[in-house]
Amino acid sequence: MSHQQQPYAAPTAQPPKKRKVGKVAGLGCLGVVAVVVIAAVAGGGGGDSGDTSKKDKAVTAVDTPRKDTTDKAPAKKEKTQAQEFQECVAADGTATEKAAARHVTKVTGADKRNDILDSAEVFTDFSGGMTGPHQGEGKLIASAFTSCYESKNGLVTVYDKNGEILANANY
Repeated sequence: MSHQQQPYAAPTAQPPKKRKVGKVAGLGCLGVVAVVVIAAVAGGGGGDSGDTSKKDKAVTAVDTPRKDTTDKAPAKKEKTQAQEFQECVAADGTATEKAAARHVTKVTGADKRNDILDSAEVFTDFSGGMTGPHQGEGKLIASAFTSCYESKNGLVTVYDKNGEILANANY
């Protein structure tokens, strides 16, 4: 009994492509729902406005003159997060932390804390990254930040002027 080698068989026919009727019908229904929602929002604005003009309301709001606010005291200029941080370090920091904090140019994320996953960034005018000559100052800034701000699960990252990490710490 010898087994003869059979020639390669012809490739089998591909199964027919599935029709995507269900997907198309689902997207079609979604479109209908979207149109109904848009129509409800547009038609039932729910405002008490008696304005029936055909002007766009945003345009009419811009065209109305503003009230004179000169009677009120001038508004205080808000401090940036970097200024608030530098003031905190100036009040409570060590001499070396104060010197390092003078190089802070920007702070982000310090104003939004929820104790779940807080992430603050401190930008400086130093250069060289983690292996550069200012790594120590980066650690001092991170340490000062942990003294000024508290979070159950926060991370502060200190960057140099090129966006390279100098240091980080939990706060």
